[in-house]
Amino acid sequence: MHSELPAVTGTARMPEHRVAISERGSFSFATCSCGWFAPARRSRDLARREAADHVAANGGESG
Repeated sequence: MHSELPAVTGTARMPEHRVAISERGSFSFATCSCGWFAPARRSRDLARREAADHVAANGGESG
């Protein structure tokens, strides 16, 4: 029988933080694979800075 649960109990490593910047109209959004997101911004630079700050605080990759 196949199970999605790990064979050994304990803590599982969380996935890496991977941020992405997307655009909808004149707004930019920063999102992360961990579920974090920044508010919509008209400034692409600000969205990128917020994403970089999140990565710096939590470790991960920007993309």
